Amino acid sequence: MREEDVIEVYRLQAPVWEFKYRDLLGHLKIMHDAVGFKSSLTGKNYTMEWYELFQLGNCTFPHLRPGMDAPFWCNQGAACFYEGIDDAHWKANGTLVLVTTISGTMFNEMAQWVKYDNETGIYYETWTVQASPDKKSTVWFDSYECSKFILRTYQKLADLGAVFKKIQTNYTSIILFSGEPIYLGNETSIFGPQGNKTLAAAIRDFYNPFKPHQSVREFFVDIFKIIDHVIFKHQFYLFYNLEYWFLPMKSPYLKIVYEEVPLPVGSKASFGV
Repeated sequence: MREEDVIEVYRLQAPVWEFKYRDLLGHLKIMHDAVGFKSSLTGKNYTMEWYELFQLGNCTFPHLRPGMDAPFWCNQGAACFYEGIDDAHWKANGTLVLVTTISGTMFNEMAQWVKYDNETGIYYETWTVQASPDKKSTVWFDSYECSKFILRTYQKLADLGAVFKKIQTNYTSIILFSGEPIYLGNETSIFGPQGNKTLAAAIRDFYNPFKPHQSVREFFVDIFKIIDHVIFKHQFYLFYNLEYWFLPMKSPYLKIVYEEVPLPVGSKASFGV
């Protein structure tokens, strides 16, 4: 952007899979976040978002391939920047609201940071894992998804001098509740030639009910298997940063929260926009 440009920054939020299911997941507060920009010099709009490259289900659970022991993960995520803001998509069942105004200089510095962020954080992680529903409880693993990218972007803009409006901003987290996780190893140590075949079979057995493309009968059978693993047997196998962990699950097992995270306050003075 030209340094003298004045750029409006918009908070964008809509239900996950809104294009397919409209506001269905919005009722469960399962939301997708993005950020929009509007150039005052050119009048052009832009959207920036960070999301799973192979859809949410493929990022959250692996594919089990016949004849191959190791689960196959398609869990990469990345930022995408493109021209235009789909107003109807964000307004119909979600949010499109101005949160701050920045200069072209600030935008260009942010753009360089986005490149760096995009190269250093490449794996999508759906789950937050913590010890209990208490807000001060231990967080064993933090999620790494669209809302976390937006929060990092807002913080970067604040550090560059952006002054945000005082509006309430909420974000979705899907939380698993677990005792202290147990490290199991990586793909090679578990599924390799010298791996632990008993553990490998247990991990494959755990992930099998999450497979896609099944009949209605198979779906209900698999739902029971999932409940048996997670609630009755207190088991969950987590794949995080290329490593496997065992989670000794505990009540309430899973919770979807839609909590307020205030817009940030930066460490620099405003650029006078």
